[in-house]
Amino acid sequence: MLADAIVEVTETGSSLRANRLRIIDTVLESNTQMIGNTNSLADEWKRTKLQNVALLLRAAIEAQGRVGIMLNVRRSDLDVVLGLLPALQRPTISPLSDGDWVALNTIIEERTVRDLIPRLKAANAQGIVEYPLNKIVL
Repeated sequence: MLADAIVEVTETGSSLRANRLRIIDTVLESNTQMIGNTNSLADEWKRTKLQNVALLLRAAIEAQGRVGIMLNVRRSDLDVVLGLLPALQRPTISPLSDGDWVALNTIIEERTVRDLIPRLKAANAQGIVEYPLNKIVL
């Protein structure tokens, strides 16, 4: 009620959606750049610190637009569920205390979740959990 429009710096747009706002136009798109001073890069301790920061920045960028998904499935339904799951590499499959069941954990594109979860449920997956990611170290 205080303004007709605002300019907002946003990464994911979640605060825009939470406040029922919509993007009318994009003023600027930017990306992350890290620049290391040559003298700093010559110092092994400083270079290691800079490389660690760069690793974490890359990991945060890789996580954008992706979510983690966990679910439980009977071993007898495992092949069908695996056929539905796109994965960063391959899903992690862990045995559960009941030998007839396994737990799956994988990373997928966030835009696919809305269609994927009902298909997983129809394939007899249970305990399906979607969770946000902060970083993916490749």
